[in-house]
Amino acid sequence: MNSVFEVFQATAARRPDAPFLCVPARAQRDYCPEGAEFSYQWMLDQALAAARAYTKAGYGHGHRIALLLENRPEFFVQYLALNSLGVAIVPVNPDYRHHEIVYQLDHADVVLAVGISNRVADLEQASERCTLQPPAVDVARLPDETLPSAGQPPPRATTAIDRETECAMLYTSGTTGRPKGCLLTNDYFITAGEWYLTLGGEAALLGDSDRVLNPLPLYHMNALAVTATSMMIGGGCLISPDRFHPKSWWNDVVSTRATVIHYLGVVPPLLMNLPASDAESNHSVRFGVGAGIDPDHHAASETRFGFPMVEVWGMTETGRIFADNHPPRQVGTRAFGRPMSGLEARVVDEHDQDVAVGTPGELLVRHSAADPRRGFFSAYHKNEPATAEAWCGGWFHTGDTVRQDEKGTLYFIDRNKNIIRRSGENIAAGEIEA
Repeated sequence: MNSVFEVFQATAARRPDAPFLCVPARAQRDYCPEGAEFSYQWMLDQALAAARAYTKAGYGHGHRIALLLENRPEFFVQYLALNSLGVAIVPVNPDYRHHEIVYQLDHADVVLAVGISNRVADLEQASERCTLQPPAVDVARLPDETLPSAGQPPPRATTAIDRETECAMLYTSGTTGRPKGCLLTNDYFITAGEWYLTLGGEAALLGDSDRVLNPLPLYHMNALAVTATSMMIGGGCLISPDRFHPKSWWNDVVSTRATVIHYLGVVPPLLMNLPASDAESNHSVRFGVGAGIDPDHHAASETRFGFPMVEVWGMTETGRIFADNHPPRQVGTRAFGRPMSGLEARVVDEHDQDVAVGTPGELLVRHSAADPRRGFFSAYHKNEPATAEAWCGGWFHTGDTVRQDEKGTLYFIDRNKNIIRRSGENIAAGEIEA
């Protein structure tokens, strides 16, 4: 398969009526208030119709289009449509302020911005300050309304779409200064999805019978690259709420028949503080996947909720993840797995020299000595110095402080850089000051 769209199309041919996307019910929400499911075939048909509209307007291979669509079903329609044409998506964080949207649209060189109805004006105002001044359109009017013509021909119109075609540009902080745009190819997405599908152990996905509830935003790699792509490959169903809602969490888990859940470190204590309910013990969840759970809550959460909560580690730049998924798991220790074939690791000091067992140091990762960057991000857009610095010595420098025991297990300690966490997102101090 050469693209995410081809992966999806193949699964739709195999399982046309199976659900790809499930939206839990939420009465206060302005879309799918009663909940909804969307089949592979329905999503494919909608994507093909949208792709025809984009093609007619002149959009194609090498263009970038911004999407401010939250976690709505429309996101996947536009994503698949654009991927089929070789257009990279640039998901926009809906919590961004005006100057942040301006920066992202301008820095990414987007030629069009697609938003939900009540955010089109925000995109239009931001566009006025961008070099390319991309037009903004309301997704609710697509594909029926004629799209504005592309302001420039597709840069790679004569090149075939393949695994190295850019699929998305996701923005990440993680260090000081402006967010960096990570260029991510089809290969990155497919590799990330396949990696999750083959983790095994206590994080073993079952393919077309799985229903994975991921409350994280689609502008992050966790939900978009790892979870959504693994469902596309395996034929499972992605359950995508608008965000994490503690009070309705277990009812959502039960009503959507979730078999796997994703979490952030803040989730377990919030759930532990709620009164016990029938729903939390009448679910079908086999395991949870997440990062940052407080060691004091880890074992207690597993005991109360009745399934392993598998700690993992990953970054936008890496795609693939480490996971503490094989017994005996190191519950309550911040362990996140061991190096393995396809994701090697070292722990080093400030001079990139290996530290002694048990000594804290920076985590460095790569695919292999022969092909260090395979499956990783391609580059930081318009920032070759930062890309080169991150890959100094043929290893990607994560900026995370970890330690490694005598058996090779890695344990998270802290971030090296000065950042603040908000809803699972890294926000650099420089962004706060701006």
